[in-house]
Amino acid sequence: MKLSTKGRYGIKAMVDLATEYESGEKLSIAQLSERQGISYAYLEQLIALLKKAGLVKAARGAQGGYTLAKTPENISVGEVLKALEGSTALVECVGTDGTDCENVCSCAARPLWLKLQRRIDDVLDSTTIKDMAEDYIIQKERLNS
Repeated sequence: MKLSTKGRYGIKAMVDLATEYESGEKLSIAQLSERQGISYAYLEQLIALLKKAGLVKAARGAQGGYTLAKTPENISVGEVLKALEGSTALVECVGTDGTDCENVCSCAARPLWLKLQRRIDDVLDSTTIKDMAEDYIIQKERLNS
């Protein structure tokens, strides 16, 4: 599985929003763009996808901006990636969208792909945005020491 910039940048934005969740501070797309080094226009598209998936919410006005729609511990990395990437399948034949592969039942490698996919899904679904935000804060503290 190779993540596109959608997945990588979307995770970065979600983690940044999670770092501000407890304080209640909302972040604008401009703030997220600057803080994470992501193009404003591209981030705008990603936030729209995350909003559509019910992972972020927007508030208008002078105190407006974006915040997580759920607590960071209730958002898995898997949810975010599925909202942005669609599928997290390592190879087509282990995805949830079925397959056109005629060798599915006789493929010698498929058991390995299925095992790998289960492990990937376990990590993505058991890692929360809160976990990532905590690691990110520690990482930033080390950098500033």
